[in-house]
Amino acid sequence: MEAEREISDSSFTSVMELTKNCQQNIPEHYVLPPFQRPNPSLNDHIYPILPVIDLSMMDDPAHRSQLIDKFQFACNQLGSFQVINHGIPASVMQDALDSAEEFFDLPSDEKMCFASADVHKPVRYGTSMNHGMDKVLYWRDFIKLYANPISDWIHLWPSNPPTYREKMGSYAKAVNVLHEKLIELVLESLGLDANYLHNDIKEGSQVMAVNCYPYCPEPALALGMPSHTDYGTLTILNQSQQGLEIMDHDKKWHPVPFIQDALIVQLGDQFEVISNGRYKSIAHRAILNMKKKRFSIASLHSMQLEKMVGPAPELVDEQHPVAYKEGSFGGFLAYISAKSLTEGKYIDTLKIHEELNASEVEKKQA
Repeated sequence: MEAEREISDSSFTSVMELTKNCQQNIPEHYVLPPFQRPNPSLNDHIYPILPVIDLSMMDDPAHRSQLIDKFQFACNQLGSFQVINHGIPASVMQDALDSAEEFFDLPSDEKMCFASADVHKPVRYGTSMNHGMDKVLYWRDFIKLYANPISDWIHLWPSNPPTYREKMGSYAKAVNVLHEKLIELVLESLGLDANYLHNDIKEGSQVMAVNCYPYCPEPALALGMPSHTDYGTLTILNQSQQGLEIMDHDKKWHPVPFIQDALIVQLGDQFEVISNGRYKSIAHRAILNMKKKRFSIASLHSMQLEKMVGPAPELVDEQHPVAYKEGSFGGFLAYISAKSLTEGKYIDTLKIHEELNASEVEKKQA
């Protein structure tokens, strides 16, 4: 019975397969309710809302304090920024994107051998967000790869295309090194020691979410990914073209301009918890293109699976009482296994002040 369930849960039609039929309209189960649809007019006037931080002096102690100030501003303003001169060669970034495209171009049966509905699988091919739970499907195919330490996982990655492991592996290792440097700067911008939770961060989880957003005949009716925040410390995004939108503190959506060879950095829920709410994780979504496929590689970083993370004690005082319960990456995975992302966020279950507000409402009603 369990085997039959697994087969059923991992059976789906990929978006890449749908696009081979060259239909003029998308299937009904991809059409979003009007209030959830993207606003195409946003792309008519794109302006650089995200700070762009030059990391060329990242390892120079003389420029450290200036760089930390820029991180503090960016994390306070939106919880996201772009970085240039980050040390990862453009060729390594492009090779990873090329290998992603080659994988998604493979025949369906070669990809489906990695299909699974189990979010704990170290290599998992799928579509939408949680295709078994989503009420409306999202125009995306993906493969997720565990990557840290890479020597433990890379032998499980696809062996076809032949250079996939080499190219995606080189990028995964380079972006993990960059992540450790970035996280030190974010910690220092909070007034914490750069080595805070150092071993937990170094030994933490790295998941490479490799995404394919095929061209969509009706991009105004669908999304590649719905509004969500990432659970983890930082997400570092490499993309082939524009397609990311972020939400500001006023709940307004903004397209993120594409900068060649730049990487987008996003704060995750785990950092919101560590900061005791001083920094907020960034809500974002993926929009679609009528003519072009878009590829992105999100390197998602968090503590180890069962490591419980709460607010840093140094950031708790009378003016800033503990605002979050401890949570873990494992807790997040259990949460999204049971719910669609549109039904709520794991971090909301960790917010103490919301529980208190709910209790106050109940008392008033009584």
